[in-house]
Amino acid sequence: MSGAEKKPETFTLVIERLFDDTRQRVFEAWTDPDQLEIWCKPFDFTIPHQEGDIRPGGAYRTCLRGPDGTEHWLSGVYQEIVPFECIVFTHVWDTANGSPGVKTLVTVTFADFEGKTKMVFIQEGLDSKESMDGHEGGWSEAFEQLEEHLFTEAIGMI
Repeated sequence: MSGAEKKPETFTLVIERLFDDTRQRVFEAWTDPDQLEIWCKPFDFTIPHQEGDIRPGGAYRTCLRGPDGTEHWLSGVYQEIVPFECIVFTHVWDTANGSPGVKTLVTVTFADFEGKTKMVFIQEGLDSKESMDGHEGGWSEAFEQLEEHLFTEAIGMI
């Protein structure tokens, strides 16, 4: 790379959450399509379509529908899955013309922490601070719904 060529700046989003549940249940919420449909979206969004092959090399495709009816499509490929420890996958939004947008890499780790599960979510390769902030808002809302889902499921198990 010559001195005139400069690699574009990228941004990394890191979110840590502590869930009052087991690593197994938090991990399963990430790998069970029925559970993903409940929580893996911002508030007031629905998931009218999802398909996926949750294994290393397996692909997924999801549609998030906003409260105004706008559809947002994303896809990716699972890179690594270690049960109850980590999930690594690519994350790509479709652009307005339907072509793939910026590819990011998501790593989610799960660890025992004082009787709870510490989840660390990292999304690398975001192309702007605005994109990082938007993803932080969406993922934070999803993780609030994950917490509520796990709590509701736990009550149902009693």
